[in-house]
Amino acid sequence: MSLYSTLKFSNTRSDFFTTLNKRVNEYFKSNEISRHANAEMIVKTIFMFCLYFVPYGFIISGSFLNTWLLFGLCIAMGLGKAGIGLSIMHDANHGSYSSKAWVNNLVGYALNLIGGNAFNWKVQHNVLHHTYTNVHDADEDISPRGVLRMSPQSKWRPIHRFQHIYAWALYGLLTFVWILFKDYGRIMRYNNEGLVEKMKANIYKEWAILIFSKAIYLTYILVLPILILPFAWWWIFLGFFIMHFVSGFILAVIFQPAHVVDGTEYPDPDHTGKLENNWAIHQLKTTTNFAQRSRIFSWYVGGLNLQVEHHLFPNICHVHYRKISNIVKTTAEEFGLPYKSYDTFTKAIVGHAKLLKELGKRPILQVGM
Repeated sequence: MSLYSTLKFSNTRSDFFTTLNKRVNEYFKSNEISRHANAEMIVKTIFMFCLYFVPYGFIISGSFLNTWLLFGLCIAMGLGKAGIGLSIMHDANHGSYSSKAWVNNLVGYALNLIGGNAFNWKVQHNVLHHTYTNVHDADEDISPRGVLRMSPQSKWRPIHRFQHIYAWALYGLLTFVWILFKDYGRIMRYNNEGLVEKMKANIYKEWAILIFSKAIYLTYILVLPILILPFAWWWIFLGFFIMHFVSGFILAVIFQPAHVVDGTEYPDPDHTGKLENNWAIHQLKTTTNFAQRSRIFSWYVGGLNLQVEHHLFPNICHVHYRKISNIVKTTAEEFGLPYKSYDTFTKAIVGHAKLLKELGKRPILQVGM
């Protein structure tokens, strides 16, 4: 039996989220604005797709193309790929892009278009990560991670002593591994653990979508360039790898400092599977903001530097996070609860590296092992 099937949150201090939810709802009502995408979001959607597909168009045309220009365009595609992931498909697959489910589903499949799988992502991110944030063996973002130890409850290995050094190179492999390997194992595991049924999905349909969309992606991103362009196949594959390394690294260094950072907590359930706090307070204690004053940075990363707001209100489009952040902070302080934030992205990265190093130390209880 999986741990998350037995976990349950405390029902204490529910007045915090009741009050916060009322105040946030009042903000949207009094200002007569939608909780979903606005004109800014539409413009961003177009921009991110162009940042990915326009360089691809130049590559596939072969016009004035040399190897250095090829790699430069692949880097641009990596920026666009990460941008689509952070700013577009993320909101859609949370159901916050539009009030219409079909629009969210359509835009959410942008993840499949760039090589991922929307269904797997919804299970891993929406169900497991957003519900059981930083809970060992329930939140897949922190456990298990093999050569990376992201939780104090994870098994320690001698190699972890150096993870604060080598983790950065591994981060670049994030989307590369997902695209080519991990998605297949995940859908099988989610089916075996009953999560496919919980999502009310048809496993045969999801397998068909996964295989078909992977085939389309690999055809346009690898097969066509190899057939059309005057480069050896390994140059094309190197460009493919560079694109994924750029996007994977960006995604990792945005998501990791939000939870795996000095100052956040790793709640442990008791022997009955009960967690100490209710869901909303749990999110406050396991989530950290960073670089809240940087508008350009926040624009590119889809407001995911405001992770506290995102975790409390994942059904609100990220273009509104900045406006509601003061409501969240004020309410948390009013109830004597933490509102964790680093002033800059650099400080958040340092905080992440510091925790990686701390988690890389041999635990005292394992000294004799």
